[in-house]
Formats: sequence, C-alpha cells, structure tokens
Amino acid sequence: MTKPVAATSDIRELRRTLGCFATGVTVVTTLDATGQPRGMTANSFTSVSLEPALILVCVAKSVPILAAFDSAEGFAVNILDEQQRDLSTRFATPSADKFAGVSWRPRITGAPVLDNVLAYLDCRLHQRIDAGDHVILIGAVADYGRIDASPLLFCRGSYGAIAAETAPDFPTATTVATVN
Repeated sequence: MTKPVAATSDIRELRRTLGCFATGVTVVTTLDATGQPRGMTANSFTSVSLEPALILVCVAKSVPILAAFDSAEGFAVNILDEQQRDLSTRFATPSADKFAGVSWRPRITGAPVLDNVLAYLDCRLHQRIDAGDHVILIGAVADYGRIDASPLLFCRGSYGAIAAETAPDFPTATTVATVN
C-alpha cells in the first residue's frame, strides 16, 4: 500500500525527508540577456547520459534568475570543493552582484566558470522541461574539467565533506576536456 501524495500542509515534512539525501553542492551560472554573469547555488543536479553527454539542473520558478536561464543558450555547473562553503552561501543569498570579487572565466558557451572549483561542466541548453514548481534544464556538455580535491556535501541542512579518493583511472592532475 502506498502513502498518498503529500498535502500542502506536509510540504515542510516532505522537504525534511528529501533533505535526508546527501548531495554535492554546485553553483549554476549563465549570462543574462545583457551579457551580465548570473548564478545560484543548487544541489538539484545530476548526470543524465554519457552518450550523448547530458546533465540536468532544476531551477525553481520562483527565483528571479530563471529569466537569465530562459534567455541563455548555455550554462555552467560549478561543483564546489569542501573549502568553498563561502561560495555556496554567496550564491544562495540574494545580493545585487554575487560575482563581485569572484574570479571566473568564460568557456565554450560563454557561461561563467568559477576559478578553482572541484569540477565544472560547460553546457549548451539541450532541453527545457516544465516540472511543477521548477524548470528542468538539460544541458549538452560542451566542455568540462576537474581537480583532485574533496567535494562539498549538503545533507539535512548542514555542510559536510568526504575525503577524495583517487582511483587508477582518475589521475590527480587537473583534467580538462572538450566534447564535440
């Protein structure tokens, strides 16, 4: 027997339940219609496909940055390392210029890739899907790179980290690749 779908009054409990799933922390970035960099902290990110290389991020319809993603042809997912809680907080908090003092560079799509992140995926917008109170952005990976460090994690409203382990097929040197 399945439980009924959560009623509106149960949204907080549903959110707490979903918060039991530990996730990595990302900053998703793009350029708005005027070419200004925009970004937000997100943990709703996942790999969709390796062939073709596709990822997805979820953006709440209630956030002002959604307009920037609506007008952009690409976006970048910046995966944070355990030392970057400050970046997570900065991009999760409303402010006039979240990029003030933050070093970044454009990659293939022009989307901002933050310097010194654990990993990045520069994506062309592949598909936009309306999904309840969020929009799912599926990105075709155009460029990516990573370094060897420990990821920043989020679970039950708190940050955490795990030690990075290097497998034989994951060299410790910085890896950068471009997807055709």
